[in-house]
Amino acid sequence: MRLTGRALRLTVFVGESDLWHHRPLATEIVHRAHRAGLAGASVFHGVEGFGASSVVHTTRLLSMSQDLPVAVIIVDDEPRIRAFLPQLDELVTEGLVILDEVEVIRYVGRAAGR
Repeated sequence: MRLTGRALRLTVFVGESDLWHHRPLATEIVHRAHRAGLAGASVFHGVEGFGASSVVHTTRLLSMSQDLPVAVIIVDDEPRIRAFLPQLDELVTEGLVILDEVEVIRYVGRAAGR
């Protein structure tokens, strides 16, 4: 797949303890993005943050370290990203979903099996 020029970056912020049918929510989002044929997805774990609940979750306080922030980032062209959004309506019951316009300068992968 080639991806250059204008694209959308989809970022989904959830908690690492958020589940979808006993599976981490971030994992479910990545696997659905893969099945949808999107260009790629990455999950980043945060070390500190808070959301709508206003509770600060941090690695520095043992009692609050169970629900650290997680960001799932997906970049693809606008039609593919927008077609994927209904799946997030189903999956994300708590969290934040944002879209940003981005310019892809270079998107290069390895050949399969390397």
